[in-house]
Amino acid sequence: MSDAPQRSPRSIATRTGDDGTTSLLYGQRVPKDHPQVEAVGALDELNAALGLAKAHRPAGRDCTELERIQHELVALMGEIACAEKDATRFIESKFAKLDGAALARLDAAVAAIEARQPKLDGWATPGANPHAAALDLARTAARRAERRLVGLPAQGRTVRPVLLHYVNRLSDLLWLLAREAEN
Repeated sequence: MSDAPQRSPRSIATRTGDDGTTSLLYGQRVPKDHPQVEAVGALDELNAALGLAKAHRPAGRDCTELERIQHELVALMGEIACAEKDATRFIESKFAKLDGAALARLDAAVAAIEARQPKLDGWATPGANPHAAALDLARTAARRAERRLVGLPAQGRTVRPVLLHYVNRLSDLLWLLAREAEN
């Protein structure tokens, strides 16, 4: 008889990860420090940081754009969370996927902010207000996620270029949004 507490049949605590492994999207078990798990984790941190930025936005400020980006990040995580051998299966699935239109929306958002000519004084010192600081935190998370994605091909996992372009552009957008939030 085990001294371990009994698990509810609907519990999030499956205990399958107690051995230091986790599952990729289609069930392949890998170590929790696997490069794809690291990349998905970095994207998850970015998503959470965007949630913090939404929570700290000024009253009445629309958060539709940040929410759309969060949904797009979930699609990106799904794609990265499957083994190379399952990449085609994922692309052919009904799961949401990032495409050129998502990248074009980020480019348009960057251009729109740049057209307003926000005050840019070189290096940013985050913390002017909670919203700007949260956006800067999200930006640094985006850069970490980008570094994890860039490293995946060396580990045998192909990454579609649009995914790298998207995260790179997102960090640019977050930098601009933070500078705008400071002003």
